[in-house]
Amino acid sequence: MISKEIIQKNLKNCLDDTSFLKLPGFKKDKVRNTYDLGDSLILITTDRQSAFDRVLANIPFKGQVLNQISAFWFENTADIVKNHVIKIPDPNVTIGKKCKVFPVEFVMRAYLTGSTDTSAWIQYENGNRDICGNILPDGMKKNQKFNEPILTPTTKSDAHDVSISADQIVNKGLIDKNTWEKLEKIVFALFKRGTEIADKNGLILVDTKYELGIDDKGEIHLIDEIHTPDSSRYWIKETFESRIAAGMEPDNIDKEFLRLWFKEHCDPYKDKILPPAPDDLVIELSYRYIRLFEMITGNDFSIDSKQSVNDRLKNNLIAYAI
Repeated sequence: MISKEIIQKNLKNCLDDTSFLKLPGFKKDKVRNTYDLGDSLILITTDRQSAFDRVLANIPFKGQVLNQISAFWFENTADIVKNHVIKIPDPNVTIGKKCKVFPVEFVMRAYLTGSTDTSAWIQYENGNRDICGNILPDGMKKNQKFNEPILTPTTKSDAHDVSISADQIVNKGLIDKNTWEKLEKIVFALFKRGTEIADKNGLILVDTKYELGIDDKGEIHLIDEIHTPDSSRYWIKETFESRIAAGMEPDNIDKEFLRLWFKEHCDPYKDKILPPAPDDLVIELSYRYIRLFEMITGNDFSIDSKQSVNDRLKNNLIAYAI
């Protein structure tokens, strides 16, 4: 496990801006910078920490953690579905095949939980028993496990994702019935594999989202990311039963404490300039991401201590520069 002292020494060694790379077809998202090579994409996962629709801080090694967790899962699910990975030339980078993305995010849930207005638990608490076509029984409690995992798709939108049922997806012509049935089978198999591996490593995979697309030959590919802490909810397996029995929330390793700090010290939705995140909180969050990497994958996390992340990236991507 990387020590907090090492993380502290790397507080300024974070990947934020990648304009120094001089690569074609630049697009910037909240966390990822993408470059278009024509038939493939350079996907660079930065260290930016996003919340409230803005960047709160840069977290050392976060981008490496996310990219390498995805790499682990892509490798461990390749027998279920093809994926977009062509090459991983750098710990923060995936070269991926360009695919036509299905207009739906595939959200899998194993537990009745969540705190946002669109979460399964809040909908259920408000009396809704039909969650994206999944009819739930009365009498369920927060954080209760479903008899079987459920699929709760959402439409993809830059503004706000909207829940939708399988029947609606087919009836609206978003995805044809035969293709939908193939996709449904794939995501249930992916979630089963994720659940099994997480369980072996002391974690509960609570829920997650998948994105899928088709390549120029019409073959289905898993794209984007898979089973990362940013796209998934994990709970600690060892303490789950005792905490539920005591009426407590399950143990997790998440970033909520950083969000709460900003809510307490400013208005992150309205203030033009945010206060800098305290170093101790940044270090703690980096430490949690690294711990999750090691728990999820069962592997030790290693870093390059001989060069900065920017220099390493430049050296590893020199072949793609224009």
